[in-house]
Amino acid sequence: MKTILFATDFSANARHAAEYGYSLAKLIKANIILCNAVIVPAEMPQAGLVAWPMEESDMLLMDSTRELQQLKTHLENADHEEGFKPGITCKNESGVVTDVVQSVITNDLVDLVVMGTHGSSGLSQFLLGNHSRNMIDTATKPLMLISPETPVLPVKKIAFATDFIHMESDLKCLYHLIPLAKSFNAEILLTHVHSEQAPSAELKDQIEQFMVQVSNKANYPHIYYRSLKNSHVETGLGWLCEHGQIDMLVMIHRPHSFFYKLLRSSHCEKMAGHIAVPLLIYPAEQ
Repeated sequence: MKTILFATDFSANARHAAEYGYSLAKLIKANIILCNAVIVPAEMPQAGLVAWPMEESDMLLMDSTRELQQLKTHLENADHEEGFKPGITCKNESGVVTDVVQSVITNDLVDLVVMGTHGSSGLSQFLLGNHSRNMIDTATKPLMLISPETPVLPVKKIAFATDFIHMESDLKCLYHLIPLAKSFNAEILLTHVHSEQAPSAELKDQIEQFMVQVSNKANYPHIYYRSLKNSHVETGLGWLCEHGQIDMLVMIHRPHSFFYKLLRSSHCEKMAGHIAVPLLIYPAEQ
């Protein structure tokens, strides 16, 4: 991993996420891109026939540039430790946040996106509505969501949630996660939440096959398995994060149909709303 993109709206939540991400960048020796999406009123549907002066748009971009530089200075001045110093660049564009982030990812070969959850204030609105959900739905790179309650602490145990149904996809993401776990020297706990009293014979066979492949190809000895009995996946994982000494939760986001999105949100989207540990989300194609 070489480049981390910090998506920020300059809120307190976003600053906390940037501070967490900076510590991560130091550890894995990655450079940083600070990114802000500036919502220009003239480009919003609600603007209607109102004539917004060009000076207004230019001023928003100038304010965004100033805020990015101040955040860069804050991160650099707060780093009093020896060792690797991440290089920080600043980028801002006008437009919807998901489009701006994807543009930077495409042009700058970003490996990971970090952003805070529930941040809705700031100099320029980062997104009108639930920006975390939109980012989860559109992300083409791993996305790490940091809540305001996330402590900047060493990561020693990572929970990787799986249902053992999409084994090939899960294995690819697990292999992608291992280098990050090695940087932390952290355990990876493969976690499955099931509603039955005991796993079925078919599920036991799937778990055995999965663990055999992990053992043969992962080349990382600190991978373990734990099942949790709970009728709701979110409740089981929430309990694990709170009581299982988990420092990071990893999930895979698989998009559903349009009508499913209208009625329900994915497990990833539900978990993003109420856990204090970092939530690292891999897109299914990862």
